[in-house]
Amino acid sequence: MTIRDAARKWCQRASTIGLACLAAGMLLAAADTLAQEDQLDLDVTAPWTGDLPGMLERRVVRVLVPYSRTLYFLDGPDQRGIVYEIMDEFENVLNQGSSRNGMGISVMFLPTTRDQLLPALIDGRGDVAAANLTITPQRRERVAFTRPLGRNVAEVVVGHSESSTPGTLSDLSGQTVLLNPQSSYFEHLQTLNRELESAGKAPVEVHPAPDHFETEDILEMINAGLVDYTVADNYIARFWAQVLPRIRIHEDVALSEGNEIAFAVRRDADEFRQVLNGHLDSARKGTLLGNILFDRYYRDTRFVTGATQSKARRRFFELAQLFRKYAEQNELDWLMIAAQGYQESRLDHSVVSPAGAVGVMQLLPATAADMGIDDITDLESNVLAGARYVRYLIDNFFSAPQIDSTNRLLFALAAYNGGPGRIRRLRRLADERGLDPNVWFNNVERVVAEKIGRETVQYVSNIFKYYVAYRLIAGQDMIPDMQAGDGARAGDSG
Repeated sequence: MTIRDAARKWCQRASTIGLACLAAGMLLAAADTLAQEDQLDLDVTAPWTGDLPGMLERRVVRVLVPYSRTLYFLDGPDQRGIVYEIMDEFENVLNQGSSRNGMGISVMFLPTTRDQLLPALIDGRGDVAAANLTITPQRRERVAFTRPLGRNVAEVVVGHSESSTPGTLSDLSGQTVLLNPQSSYFEHLQTLNRELESAGKAPVEVHPAPDHFETEDILEMINAGLVDYTVADNYIARFWAQVLPRIRIHEDVALSEGNEIAFAVRRDADEFRQVLNGHLDSARKGTLLGNILFDRYYRDTRFVTGATQSKARRRFFELAQLFRKYAEQNELDWLMIAAQGYQESRLDHSVVSPAGAVGVMQLLPATAADMGIDDITDLESNVLAGARYVRYLIDNFFSAPQIDSTNRLLFALAAYNGGPGRIRRLRRLADERGLDPNVWFNNVERVVAEKIGRETVQYVSNIFKYYVAYRLIAGQDMIPDMQAGDGARAGDSG
């Protein structure tokens, strides 16, 4: 078995603290693969290149981020991580003092495997690659970097406790090292190999890790004794050494030193980079916010050891099967219904609104009764009633063939919040104003923002943001046996 095969097998089984691929398993496995045309169209990932004015006009900034237990991860349905917190606050910055008639700018997180971060950025499938990217000359030729979030970072050798202790880099000659081939470590190890070969020594045998592996995943393989050596940024290695007892950091054996860590943007997005720099200046290490976030995700080990099992995470585990069951019965995408439940109640079934809406799906008893449900204080009945109501709205108000399956569901969500009669009337008004009455984003939502207000617009926007993140995580190869669940009803596209 090759190291790469072992890595794949390792990613499919639990470790003592759980790999990132299994941490994402809180979305739950067991969904059957659907044809792509039966899933909702995530046009936010369609290629688009431009600078800040275009992003403001589109009202979205797309953040490409690796799924990692420090950078970006799900804690139940909650998005967390140092990148999430930095860029979620950036959304507030972009919307400060905005007079956009309730049409705010959304920062949307697109979980992306590390091998695709820079290609997706360059191709326009995202607007910023937000990760712990080391600035290198090779990368500067392809992208522009923000001001550094971290400085004086060393790339150090990390080995298993029973592996021989290298005194210098030359001692790695002939040894096997597992690395992500998209990492700066890989670039720098190629330089070392050229130096070794010129000195007549055997090169380091570099084995590429699967593309979705983060440094933390490789460190867990080192800890398990599957691999002898890897390379990691010193701050990452020190953090994981707190929870992986069999790894040893060789601080004196550094592949490179004095590195700077930053986010990346397209080279022609200079206005966006300047605004982002202004925000990152308050979030880099050494600032109050930066130090708080660094301590939270690179010193405190509770998220990676499972020492904290949040109520939200437990609720999501309990509810996921109900969302799947009743979304399937009503031919809906279960991840969208899960995202809706999170927006409605944070999955807290004890919530009762001032208007009398009850439970996870926040339905009025009268509405539930119309769906054939008498007792919505029962959790399962509550989820069933919510799914039935969404399907009812689609079938009775938004089933016109001119509306594609994605927009049918978006209109149904808007109607769930703002009332179906009002949304139908505002579609007609959008048509009168020359907007597309069959498209929610940047069309009907503009009229809804004007006539109803920000609440319904934000309601749909938030659900869609949660859904995009859930869907992309569930659809990545890093989570075998997981799919996003059922999409819109077959034949609904038009």
